[in-house]
Amino acid sequence: MAQPQSFLDGQNHDDCPAELALRVMRGRWKLAILRELLGGVRRFSDLQRALAGVSPKVLTSQLRELEADGVVERQVFPEVPPRVEYRLSSRGRSLIPVLDSLHAWGVAAPRS
Repeated sequence: MAQPQSFLDGQNHDDCPAELALRVMRGRWKLAILRELLGGVRRFSDLQRALAGVSPKVLTSQLRELEADGVVERQVFPEVPPRVEYRLSSRGRSLIPVLDSLHAWGVAAPRS
């Protein structure tokens, strides 16, 4: 059985798993969206209120990208007006230790 490769193994950057993971989280609002969804299911309007400064267009775009990457699940309820809820998928929940590590690193990092 092959050993898992380390980030430091100097492989081609296009195939680097760390680069691929960062692409999923790349975006001005994606980490903030993930942070909000750690608390459970959120409606679009809840996310928009929690993320002051994000436009509806940008929030929609970022949520669609996270959904396309399998990190977020979207559920539409057939109501008038339609109710849409977002939650972390199982793949999204697997990011929790990564986000916890990023948080711990940020807490320990010297402030400039």
